[in-house]
Amino acid sequence: KKAELVELNIEKSRLNDCIKIAESIVDFALNRQNQAIGSGSSYFKQASNQLNMSTHSNRENSSNAEPSTATNRNQSRQQQLDTPPNSPDSSDHGSKACCFCWCCCCSCSCLTVRSDETRSSNSIDIRNASNIEPPTLEEIKSWSDSFDKLMQSLAGRFYFREFLRSEYSEENMLFWMACEELKTEQQNPQIVEEKARLIYEDYISILSPKEVSLDSRVREIINRNMVDPSPYTFDEAQLQIYTLMHRDSYPRFLNSPIYKKLCAGETRL
Repeated sequence: KKAELVELNIEKSRLNDCIKIAESIVDFALNRQNQAIGSGSSYFKQASNQLNMSTHSNRENSSNAEPSTATNRNQSRQQQLDTPPNSPDSSDHGSKACCFCWCCCCSCSCLTVRSDETRSSNSIDIRNASNIEPPTLEEIKSWSDSFDKLMQSLAGRFYFREFLRSEYSEENMLFWMACEELKTEQQNPQIVEEKARLIYEDYISILSPKEVSLDSRVREIINRNMVDPSPYTFDEAQLQIYTLMHRDSYPRFLNSPIYKKLCAGETRL
């Protein structure tokens, strides 16, 4: 019965995630459509107001105008219709347009991948990190001996995390560190349960932008463990992410400009 209950909880969790995704898509579509309608109404209202002002001004000056001004006035009026005020140009499509009003003729904001501001820092300086001593050159070179040595070093994790941030995979390190912190909570079950829930929401849930890559087997183990969370709820997932960083990211880190500058004696990158 307990196994059946666990399976029912897993299916219920999956169903709730699917419902949340569907609701999020519907809300997003409705918001975009409302923005498009509001933007269109404002656009035509501004165009109409300016056209009326121009027409009124031309009527006041019509008594003093020469015959040729009629042609100029018509041309001006036509130009106002062809080029409405505050019309969005191609450079603004990325920030104002949406796929409900501009279709495929522009760079739609919902199709544009925006880089995170935190990923574009100008420099990396370990002196800005609290409680981390700058590494010696010998320690830096030892990081190439094994991935374990890199991860056992606070400075090593600091620079490796900066490298992962440049590759848009920082969530792997953040998840691993969160699991390590969870293991330090052994006394208070309530704190363990709360931290486990936050880790699940931040890195396991399919709705999270920081979701880590895990296979279905590990996800099922986590769902079972979340029935009664413990400091070791995410051990299988942590090991899988650790292996992923070891095999995939670690070799690229050793060949990266960050590590080469560190080996050259530069701690400010």
